Amino acid sequence: MPFVRIDAHGGDTDDDRLDALGRAVHDALVETLGIPRDDRFQVLTAHDTARGTLRYDDYLGVRRDEGIVFVAITLRAGRTTGQKQALYRRIAQLAEEYAGTDPRNVFVTLAENTSADWSLGNGLAQYVGSGSC
Repeated sequence: MPFVRIDAHGGDTDDDRLDALGRAVHDALVETLGIPRDDRFQVLTAHDTARGTLRYDDYLGVRRDEGIVFVAITLRAGRTTGQKQALYRRIAQLAEEYAGTDPRNVFVTLAENTSADWSLGNGLAQYVGSGSC
């Protein structure tokens, strides 16, 4: 059960690009972590470059530009470092393929939590006592 937030910066950011980025992240989660195909919960936000609402620098020698995309994924703990690395690679590949976003502009963070940290509706903690994704 990942929850994904994507913040995209750039003059060409529009609904089609945001949708493509959302599909890229979801497909990467399905392929690399085995997330169920119908387990999609995303917030997609475009940011105006004229107002400079996203900030970034060239940290660790990565030359970012106005095509930057911030991807924040919250999910339950339990993935290996190798799985996470595969996820990062696949998100960058699919973001380029689907949305034309240069891989150097794909910034991804993962935040892990426990089953008790989720309510998927109806005021219930559906994962408590459950072994599902």
